Amino acid sequence: MPVLLVDKKDGIATLTLNRPEKMNALSYELRQALADELHDIAKDQDIGVVIITGAGRAFCAGIDLTEMSDPETRSKPLLDPPGQIRSMPQPVIAAVNGVAITGGFELLTSCDLLIGTPQTKFADTHARLGIVAGWGLSQRLPQLIGINRAKELSFTGNYLSAEQACEWGLLNRVVPEQELMPCCLELARDMLSCVPNAVQTAKRMLEGGFALSLGGGMSLEHEIGKSYRGADPIEIAARRSALQERGREQSGA
Repeated sequence: MPVLLVDKKDGIATLTLNRPEKMNALSYELRQALADELHDIAKDQDIGVVIITGAGRAFCAGIDLTEMSDPETRSKPLLDPPGQIRSMPQPVIAAVNGVAITGGFELLTSCDLLIGTPQTKFADTHARLGIVAGWGLSQRLPQLIGINRAKELSFTGNYLSAEQACEWGLLNRVVPEQELMPCCLELARDMLSCVPNAVQTAKRMLEGGFALSLGGGMSLEHEIGKSYRGADPIEIAARRSALQERGREQSGA
């Protein structure tokens, strides 16, 4: 079986880390496969949303530590899938089906939405292993959950439950295990129903401003907004009617 399963259907690309016997630890082969696929999807105009999940009981146990003692593997480029996720034009949803540890945790902090189950758990075990973060966890996690909470996780290596992660704002929502993929697919279809260019521009604004001050982010929004070319008035009017109907349906009116 390939270490990365790829399914592309109806504008949605689902990528499944597929080393369940190793808790989907990121071997060099898997990192390369993921990097290659993300590179191709970023240029694919037929794909509007990406979903990343794991096979089996874990999302991802991080870098495959058994390879770290292999000089040949250690000499290869580390690659940076989280950086690719942040720079992709399409939104990326993480279907966090189980534990996400260290490098797997880092991968998630670069996704745009995180959906978990009661079985989902997070841990930053860098310090317990005697290594440090290299994919942005030390900078992105504090912005997602707060500096003191991030310190607690990184200084102890303790696990964070799905319930606590949701309370802290790391998970968008927690759903029953059997509803995980249906929920992610529904969110993906909601995104696809929006104007693709507007969604991708919104991601550029939000992701670009994430590392800036408020003033810098406001300036970035202004600059991107000046160059944005929206839908024509006829399309906007048609979408306005559809939006009103959607609002009535969701409010039960």
